[in-house]
Amino acid sequence: MHRLVMTRLQREEMRQQVMADAPLESCGLLAGNQDIVQRVISVPNALNSATRYRFAPSAQLVAFEQIEQAGMEILAIYHSHPKGPPHPSPTDVEEAYYPVVYVIWSPESERWQARGFWIENGNFIEVPLEIVV
Repeated sequence: MHRLVMTRLQREEMRQQVMADAPLESCGLLAGNQDIVQRVISVPNALNSATRYRFAPSAQLVAFEQIEQAGMEILAIYHSHPKGPPHPSPTDVEEAYYPVVYVIWSPESERWQARGFWIENGNFIEVPLEIVV
């Protein structure tokens, strides 16, 4: 079973980003080791879309290099669904190229919430997001 552990501050950093970018989709990376997030890296959405995201290529390359140089690995890719759904869309499932957790932010009951998913072979299962102090 996959899981992802992050601090409240890391979760809040993502939440602030997705709220600021709405109504456009926001995206970024979570880096660390052994399921424990050490860094949140915002990556611009090159599509500037309310329904799709794609990492800006140069910013993605810089982020990957920073992660590697720090001795970390990519644990998760996060993005927002400003108008829902609170789970992976068919496009998300189709474009899940990396074996990492996919964190999706969506406004539920007027408050942004994050849920994690493992996407593999055209299917997804929910992954626990553990928040620590």
